[in-house]
Amino acid sequence: MCLGLLCCVALFLWRAGSMDTEVTQSPSHLIKGKDQKAKMDCVPKEGHAYVYWYRKKLEEAFEFLVYFQNEDPMEETAVFKQRFSAECPKNSPCSLAIKSTEAADSALYFCASSQSTVQHVSSS
Repeated sequence: MCLGLLCCVALFLWRAGSMDTEVTQSPSHLIKGKDQKAKMDCVPKEGHAYVYWYRKKLEEAFEFLVYFQNEDPMEETAVFKQRFSAECPKNSPCSLAIKSTEAADSALYFCASSQSTVQHVSSS
């Protein structure tokens, strides 16, 4: 249970909208207390083999976390390796999990099935 704003972690997922590379993310928002596990799902557009996970903290640029080609992680950042886990099983949603939440995890979490989607969103 959260006792104050600083001990809560608010995680928001953002959908790419009607772009050609639309994804479905769930849940749309998630609030967790400190030291809890948080899990988010992403279903890429049918036929797309890539899933990219980013986060956007307030007044900061998009931060790349990890990307998958089919079920295989292709690139992972040091931040991702320390605090996150992810999987992209065949015929199931891809997921991103925070192992143990901290106040610094409060952010908008964004998944995309194309790197160009992320470039388009971050430049607008």
